[in-house]
Amino acid sequence: MKARSSVRSLKQKPGSIVVRRRGHTFVINKRDPRWNTRQG
Repeated sequence: MKARSSVRSLKQKPGSIVVRRRGHTFVINKRDPRWNTRQG
């Protein structure tokens, strides 16, 4: 899982879900796990 400064472009990927956990923003994509990222 990569840490990125901006996850806005990853929200448009098919299958992406934006989740907030423990003060971090995660993008979880089960369809294409290459786009799993963390912000913060």
